[in-house]
Amino acid sequence: MSTQIDSRGPQLNAAVTAVVLATVLATAPSTFATVLLSVQAALFAWAAVLGVQRSPHSWFFRTFVRPRLTKAPEWEDPAPPRFAQAVGLGFALVGVIGFLSGADLLGLVATGFALTAALLNAVFRFCLGCELYLLIRRFTSTSGPVAAGRSATN
Repeated sequence: MSTQIDSRGPQLNAAVTAVVLATVLATAPSTFATVLLSVQAALFAWAAVLGVQRSPHSWFFRTFVRPRLTKAPEWEDPAPPRFAQAVGLGFALVGVIGFLSGADLLGLVATGFALTAALLNAVFRFCLGCELYLLIRRFTSTSGPVAAGRSATN
């Protein structure tokens, strides 16, 4: 079982990510935008591979932000945010490939999708990647609600 995380940490991460992705869109197509999106892809990869608890954003939140906040209202499993980081990585990689290959529209659209997801999390605390993770778990679980509702005659 993974250590629980403060649910406000991923929201801060999403806010920072949204600023980075908005900057990419505002400066694209350019070498600067491609490099910045590559850096964001590396941050997504870091959190997806090593866990959101070990990311630079998480360190910043734990060190500088959380000590100044009231007690965490809720703690959550880090698996859904980790999956969301992997989804973000996918969109960022498609964006980087688009910009590098001259398919700027592909780069812009992929970055726009990632920005939309980051803004939803930052502003409304609605994590699309997390919801996708939970949906996949629900449909692939043998002991989930779908499986539990089946009778022997189904």
